[in-house]
Amino acid sequence: MEPRDEIAQLTRELERHNYLYYVLDNPEIPDYQYDQMLRRLETLEAQYPELASPLSPTRRVGGQPLDQFEKVSHPVPLESLQDVFSYEELEEFDQRVRERFPEAVYTVEPKVDGLSVALEYENGQFVRGATRGDGLVGEDVTENLKTIRSIPMTLEDAPARLIVRGEVFMPKGVFAALNARREELGESPFANPRNAAAGSLRQLDSRIAARRQLDILVFNVQLAEGRQFASHAESLDYLREKRFKVIPYTRCAAIAEAEAAIAAVDAGRYDLPYDIDGAVVKVDDLGQREALGSTAKFPRWAAAYKYPPEIRETVVEDITVQVGRTGVLTPKATVRPVRLAGTTVTSATLHNQDFITARDVRIGDTVRIRKAGEIIPEILEVVLDKRPAGTAPYRLPDRCPVCGSAVERDEDGAFLRCTGAECPAQLARNVAHFVSRDAMDIDGLGTAIVQQLIDHGMVRSPADLYYLDPAQVEGLERMGKQSTENLMAAIAASKENDLSRLLFAFGIRQVGAKAGKVLAAAFGSLDNLMAATEEQLTEVPDIGAVTAKSLLRWFSNPQSQHMIGRLREAGVNFLSRQTVTDRRLEGKTFVLTGALSLFTREEATEKIESLGGRAAGSVSKKTSYVVAGENAGSKLRKAQELGIPVLSEAEFLALLDRPSGGEETE
Repeated sequence: MEPRDEIAQLTRELERHNYLYYVLDNPEIPDYQYDQMLRRLETLEAQYPELASPLSPTRRVGGQPLDQFEKVSHPVPLESLQDVFSYEELEEFDQRVRERFPEAVYTVEPKVDGLSVALEYENGQFVRGATRGDGLVGEDVTENLKTIRSIPMTLEDAPARLIVRGEVFMPKGVFAALNARREELGESPFANPRNAAAGSLRQLDSRIAARRQLDILVFNVQLAEGRQFASHAESLDYLREKRFKVIPYTRCAAIAEAEAAIAAVDAGRYDLPYDIDGAVVKVDDLGQREALGSTAKFPRWAAAYKYPPEIRETVVEDITVQVGRTGVLTPKATVRPVRLAGTTVTSATLHNQDFITARDVRIGDTVRIRKAGEIIPEILEVVLDKRPAGTAPYRLPDRCPVCGSAVERDEDGAFLRCTGAECPAQLARNVAHFVSRDAMDIDGLGTAIVQQLIDHGMVRSPADLYYLDPAQVEGLERMGKQSTENLMAAIAASKENDLSRLLFAFGIRQVGAKAGKVLAAAFGSLDNLMAATEEQLTEVPDIGAVTAKSLLRWFSNPQSQHMIGRLREAGVNFLSRQTVTDRRLEGKTFVLTGALSLFTREEATEKIESLGGRAAGSVSKKTSYVVAGENAGSKLRKAQELGIPVLSEAEFLALLDRPSGGEETE
């Protein structure tokens, strides 16, 4: 088969399987087979880039980050709906409609609590996606929308121009897992799935959006050139035929039927995979809609019935503290079992000490509780007039409940974190970080193998990796003789890594890969760094007081000292091999923007730093040069406004290749 034909066939097949999996929830093939097809398409597109389509299934994972979102004017306004909060208000809406159209029929749909977007197609090709914004002007989030697998990239037998409206949402299960990870990392959890979806869809880096596993339900045809519909229901059925994931709806001939449909949606809302906050009642006949028109704010042909939040009272029986993989201490209230949002709730997150203090939650208190986003139970407030005598304010411990190390507040003061380098609660995360590519770079130690080493008691500290018994390792699942030999060789080779990698591998707060290089170059050895005072540390460029204090605390911890001693005994290198003799870029700050073709961002940054320069993420008056690749955006404009020299990639390469001492051209 010719490459062009095979690429076209694979693209069609992969899109069909995306539709079966993400829209119909009815996959035909196992994930492995899908992945093999996708891998084959990636290979072909790499061999024949001129045949690769921007709408290829391989492009859904995200490309270069954007500098900013462009504005998009909506050809058809994306109107908002008028809220009603009772059946009486809904019946008043019905009366207004029936004054004009006594035989009006309604559709009732769940009101998904997400972010409204418009999807635009030209000749069956997805060309643009934009947020609602103010209804008239939104933001172009096309690249992020491409990561949503339930959005078709191509349509068969479609109008020359088609614009549909949908609601992007984060599935409940994804939201719960995302917040659990954020709390483990000491990050503030999202308040609800809608906030999470909105934050994800507005990421400038579409790779982040792809990881958030967003989904969409389409609920309206905004524009369809050359295609007429008599009713809303007909248009939704048409969209379903075009393989969109369409909102479910019920047609109702009377307002009493609509109220019954609203009640039915409410009864099943907790079984839905997405969050809803109401139901939408719409006039079905599109001609009647046009005649009814809109007010300055809302269409007269629709109303959004909002469900009241479900809140229950219960009693806090205990407060326990969990230690996450990153050392964050997370308090949790054990509550008297209460039925809430379709499930029995026995615990509620308390987030952090500030949350507890602000609400003054105490053991024994009666509290009002709800489910945040109808997923995660949270305490709204204490019922003070039911507080028993003798209760005391709750304070999180100042020692880790798992390993006994001191805890410290994060820089923003919101979370407490265990400082133990060998804390069992953090072990899997610490070891995974220690062996990662930018740290000690030990190939063959994936998360599954790391967890096996921990589960079998073979690793209780990252340092234990250098004392592994090959015979025991070979006995692990999926670890044969050759795999074990390769792993042991990689571990042995990592002993020779530069000190900068080891410093990053320690996982010290505020000490990333870049700071590790700076510190290694400045002090030359781990022993010199450990002996440094706060004043000596802050004299190093890019090392501030916060980083200095973090280093001093980490090195003074007994667990850190024990791990360093074990690494020393194992023969791990503690010296820096960085010898920067050519410092022609010292004092110069570079900002990279746009898509670079001659370097990756990491390669360009490494080259700048190897010559004594500094790479920054934003443009300021202190910026020396901006290196602009293709499609450079706001950073380039800001550089031009400030009069900062802008280099093409070729000019940047010439600057790097110029012999030391050569003259610079401003």
